[in-house]
Amino acid sequence: MANRLFPEWHQQDAVQLTWPGADSDWAPMLSRIEATLERMVVAIARYQRVLISVADIDTHRRLAATFAHLGVPAHRLVFCVVPSDDSWARDHGPIAVERDGRLTLLDYCFTGWGGKFPAARDDALNRALADQGVFAAPLESRELILEGGAIESDGEGTLLTTEACLLNENRNPELDRAAIEARLAEDFGVTRVLWLAHGHLEGDDTDSHVDTLARFCDPQTIAFVRCDDPEDAHYAALCAMEDELRALRQADGTPYRLIPLPWPRPCFDPEDGHRLPATYANFLIINGAVLVPTYGDATDSIALSALATAFPDRDLVPIDCREVIRQHGSLHCLTMQLPEGSLTASHLASDASHDADNHSAADAQE
Repeated sequence: MANRLFPEWHQQDAVQLTWPGADSDWAPMLSRIEATLERMVVAIARYQRVLISVADIDTHRRLAATFAHLGVPAHRLVFCVVPSDDSWARDHGPIAVERDGRLTLLDYCFTGWGGKFPAARDDALNRALADQGVFAAPLESRELILEGGAIESDGEGTLLTTEACLLNENRNPELDRAAIEARLAEDFGVTRVLWLAHGHLEGDDTDSHVDTLARFCDPQTIAFVRCDDPEDAHYAALCAMEDELRALRQADGTPYRLIPLPWPRPCFDPEDGHRLPATYANFLIINGAVLVPTYGDATDSIALSALATAFPDRDLVPIDCREVIRQHGSLHCLTMQLPEGSLTASHLASDASHDADNHSAADAQE
């Protein structure tokens, strides 16, 4: 195929994060979410680089000092000063494709999940990074409204998604299923789109992003959320989704290997009591490891054991995401992987003796 949508397990240059600012929805809990993000950065930096967008040069300097104190090598961090609305890099970050053997980054429209939240600065973030010389690969803009959390690729021409998101009238109302499939085929080279008609999580603002429900672990394996509590409001929809997954077939006609992920006990917002979207499907695959969201529940260890069977050659790294779900996302939602070849050579320099400022596009902002 001329185009190919990379799977998440493709070799990566870095993971992209967008650091929350004091003017974001994270403001009441900023120190707590920063502590979670710091743990994520420390974990990721053991394996690869982290590209961090920050609101201002003072935040860059503060974080550089913090990570130096935490023992993170400066060459593993790339800081850029870019304004943002929120921290969900999965949905405003670029989506990487291979086109005739060369990497291209596609910049889709991000509208705050169908206009639910302000998103103009997030939508402009990738172009700002490109203008600062961060990306080695070309960045191409697309008019289609599409978020990274809405799609899963097996890297071999199959895409997994949900009807509730991609066919939602708040995204691309002028396009029907056939037209959307045609766009996906043109941009990603996919030859099959597998649609899930069922599955949701209470507290989810994304209209059922697939990365909260079912994930490719390799071209033959899908990990998915299973609800085993008949009294839970999610039970019927998630059982129906499991039936759909069991009916899916690989391109050669064989069933997928399915790995059920446990259902944690309900998590509720401590202030107003609404249910939060805790899901173990929101894991992140990086070079040599998988970061797994945990929720201080007995099912955490069950989820880790289940995912260990899917990723026997990778380290499993638990990350407590109880603070993340307060804003209705989880670990994968905060990140976007950047495949090998994404970053410019100056941002891949390996001399750890350099000061963090010398590895930062933020210098130009001073």
